[in-house]
Amino acid sequence: MSEVTIKVAGMSCGGCVRNVTGVLQALPGVERAEVSLEAGEAKVVFDPAKVSVEGLCQAVDDAGFEAASA
Repeated sequence: MSEVTIKVAGMSCGGCVRNVTGVLQALPGVERAEVSLEAGEAKVVFDPAKVSVEGLCQAVDDAGFEAASA
């Protein structure tokens, strides 16, 4: 397993946090996603054989937020 911190822009409330968390945890290979509104980031534990950092960022982008690996 690998861990990455992804900067997430565009979150403004707890609903946004739940949305981003759900999108990330729904991806194959994601073991855990901890999203912080205050820090504007998501810490994701994932299997790089199943999903890439780019794939994680793309899923967040597709959900309407802006993601970039930190």
